[in-house]
Amino acid sequence: MSVISKSTLLENRNKTRTFSKSITDSLSEFKKETSAGKTTIFLSHKHDELAELDSAVSFLKRFGVNIYVDWLDTGMPKNTSGKTAKRIKDKIDECDKFILLATESAIASKWCNWELGYGDAKRYDRNIAIFPIRNDGDSFSGSEYLQIYPRIESIQSNTISRKIGGYFDGGYYVISPTDEDGYSYYTKLEEWLSRR
Repeated sequence: MSVISKSTLLENRNKTRTFSKSITDSLSEFKKETSAGKTTIFLSHKHDELAELDSAVSFLKRFGVNIYVDWLDTGMPKNTSGKTAKRIKDKIDECDKFILLATESAIASKWCNWELGYGDAKRYDRNIAIFPIRNDGDSFSGSEYLQIYPRIESIQSNTISRKIGGYFDGGYYVISPTDEDGYSYYTKLEEWLSRR
């Protein structure tokens, strides 16, 4: 299993497009895409990590999903207030899935932690996941409480054995926390995203 590095994540930027745009233009373009019939994701993230956000959106869009990013929401109040929190709660309620882009900065963010707590109450555990991103050259430290959530990771082919025999194919999976018998359950990311 492998937590994705920041440089690997950033390689996803603009893979879904054939020309380069500014990060703000790129994210605005994603906002304009149709959401009809698509799974919707509330993507919790640290606001000043635009390159990471754009790369995560590019990565997830490959799976045919619609992504909600709060600061692109024209209905958000201009100044942060209780109305901001109410709007975020409403959007988490409306979305099918909740994903925390779990960078070290996001884990330290009060807003991201608040969103994760609310997402936990509304989406746990079938429709919530953390997407841990480690800094290049470091291991992912995270926080202890993140261990209770399913996580998105990549695995190499034929490296993780299955309980029923054989090995998992390589790719991205949503991996459940280890149960009392010491097992984790692996769901291909595209399958998890298609379930509502």
